[in-house]
Amino acid sequence: MSATATMTANDRVAIELGEDGVAEVRFVRADKMNALDPEMFQRIIEAGSILQRMKGLRAVVLSGEGRAFCAGLDLSNFSRKPAEDEPSLTERTYGNANKFQQVSMQWRKLPVPVIAALHGVCFGGGLAIASGADIRIAHPDTRMSIMEMKWGLVPDMGGYALWRGLVRDDVLRELIYTNREFTGAEAQTLGLATYIDENPRERALAIARTIAGKNPHAIRAAKRLNAAMIDRETDAILLEESIEQHGIMRTPNQVEAVMSEMERRKPNFGDL
Repeated sequence: MSATATMTANDRVAIELGEDGVAEVRFVRADKMNALDPEMFQRIIEAGSILQRMKGLRAVVLSGEGRAFCAGLDLSNFSRKPAEDEPSLTERTYGNANKFQQVSMQWRKLPVPVIAALHGVCFGGGLAIASGADIRIAHPDTRMSIMEMKWGLVPDMGGYALWRGLVRDDVLRELIYTNREFTGAEAQTLGLATYIDENPRERALAIARTIAGKNPHAIRAAKRLNAAMIDRETDAILLEESIEQHGIMRTPNQVEAVMSEMERRKPNFGDL
């Protein structure tokens, strides 16, 4: 089952939905190391919108073609004059975010888990996008950096919201202030990579397929609870757990999860 027809053919982003419910989202601007130009921003947001509406979606794997996951901002952006009708950075054009933040935050906003596969280069905005994923698999030699200070800027693509709970505060400050480069292997010790693997895409797909085999209602509820865990007080989290569990228990998919385990067979979940 292919979903490529649901997105206009372009030279920036491709989507393909497999029979298992795992959608592969690939940055395909390989000749520019998947750097972020205005069209790239728009195409990534378009992909996120398509995934939000996609039927049968269970998990997403995000990767880049060619020599890099994403090299960050295309340097031609520095010489680009903003259009007269271009919104200010402070305008919230995508819910709680502007366009540049949305390309990172939308992966957290998706109802299903997102696994990013990182290789080659993952700089600046590319690292912010990867940070929006639930899980990050990095090749040990991936070159990574919170790059913005190199250009006299601060991270402004959602990083400060996404790095909470991932990176120790003093370590994060050092990475931002110095914009030093680090490897995928070091990223795991810092908290910016979940696992390292010589073939990050295959590892990401394996995790996504495992997730796709679980009760889809419970997976989506778990993602909502993970988001609540960061932002809410203890009492609210406890109540939210109970609300989510009450909505899942004894539903057909929950019963099927139990029966398939007891009968030692592959589950047959109903679609959402």
